[in-house]
Amino acid sequence: MEALLLIANRDVAARGGTYDRVGPVSGEVVTRAAAATTADAIAAVDAAAEALSAWAGLGPNARRTMLLKAADCLEALAGDITEAMTAETGATGPWAGFNVHLAGSILREAASLTTQITGEVIPSDRPGCVAMSVRQPAGVVLGIAPWNAPVILGVRAIATPLACGNTVVLKASEMCPRTHRLIGDAMRNAGLPAGVVNVVTNAPADAAAVVEALVRHKAVRRVNFTGSTKVGRIIARLCAEELKPVLLELGGKAPLIVLDDADLDEAVAAAAFGAYMNSGQICMSTERIIVLDAVADAFVEKFAAKVKTLRAADPRGNTAPLGSVVDPSAVACIDRLIADALDKGAELHRAADPQGTLLSAAVVDRVTPEMAIYGDESFGPVTGIIRVADEEEAIRVANDTEYGLTSAVFTRDTARGLRVAARIDAGMCHINGPTVHDEAQMPFGGVKASGYGRFGGKAGIAEFTDLRWITIDTQPGHYPI
Repeated sequence: MEALLLIANRDVAARGGTYDRVGPVSGEVVTRAAAATTADAIAAVDAAAEALSAWAGLGPNARRTMLLKAADCLEALAGDITEAMTAETGATGPWAGFNVHLAGSILREAASLTTQITGEVIPSDRPGCVAMSVRQPAGVVLGIAPWNAPVILGVRAIATPLACGNTVVLKASEMCPRTHRLIGDAMRNAGLPAGVVNVVTNAPADAAAVVEALVRHKAVRRVNFTGSTKVGRIIARLCAEELKPVLLELGGKAPLIVLDDADLDEAVAAAAFGAYMNSGQICMSTERIIVLDAVADAFVEKFAAKVKTLRAADPRGNTAPLGSVVDPSAVACIDRLIADALDKGAELHRAADPQGTLLSAAVVDRVTPEMAIYGDESFGPVTGIIRVADEEEAIRVANDTEYGLTSAVFTRDTARGLRVAARIDAGMCHINGPTVHDEAQMPFGGVKASGYGRFGGKAGIAEFTDLRWITIDTQPGHYPI
């Protein structure tokens, strides 16, 4: 399958030729994608800049109509998207289907925002002066999306910017170029004008140069990036040099606290979903289960039994709850974390032995701070259990990480849950719910090394518009000179 660049609604071959994406399960070439050069990247931004004035000038209901149609067009491509995601990333069919479903919701939520981009009248001390604040489109927005939830995060990178009147360039992940290009196809099928949405793919070796060219282009006024903290720091530095605001949603090491009054069956179900959905390859994945000693043995017995049911199999058959991890390097990372923990006294419960990139669920019990898995992001189907003496220690351990994206706490006492949630250093906390939770209208983002800024709902409007102060003098002025 081919994946060409999308520039000004045209299928464009890249100046750099093509590169091959090899599937993690098949071991064969699954996509031959356009390998953009910096010149191609510049052309994509130029197309977006040319389209900006007309798109920004459309009435809000015209933009709303097209975004609603884009949601329908995206859902119409569900079969193609599922095939592409499974081949390129090893995702299961249900995960691909959920990606399409939530991405459709993101587009519909963005459509609803077009008439909510408001300002206010502000009282002025100057006689006869009417002062107001207004929000206007920022300009061209660069969205850089990852492979792990490619449709959700690819659409999220462009939906609210489009609703606000910006034009966009989507920089696709090298791991799933065809999947991300299908987002562009849906936008074009919906009738968005030429240049409003552009999609750039590039070979892995060219990523740094292409991203730098995109960020430094004078027409790009906002950048959003979802991915690793390591790469996020690089993009933040580039944006700082250009004095361009950037929204960063980065890594995570999400804690789920199980207090001594928790419903253990509910906690087990939520922790398993949070730890192993999409083989643990979600920024919100439950990577640390922090359990009070009073209930630890009972929780571990129930959780280990659940883990044993979560086997991995070839995702093309949809015969198991887990599919493949994205590539062999992920396998090596998880193997290293487990081996280190076992060498230092941890206990392992696993559904089945690994088979290539097919990793069944695993849990490491009795994790301590000396083990790498205590602090390192695993981004795979393994989680750790940390036993603590009391609530105070649970909060301390939950905050003992550089990350701060999401979190959860289980307790039958709602007031207690709220008190604990208030003390966890994370952008999101769910009481009696999983760490993996996303809705299009919610403010989504983290703190510390998990990034800054917020996607979702009205919070996203502030990220992708410029707030301006405008005055109207209604009577002659009086000046000192």
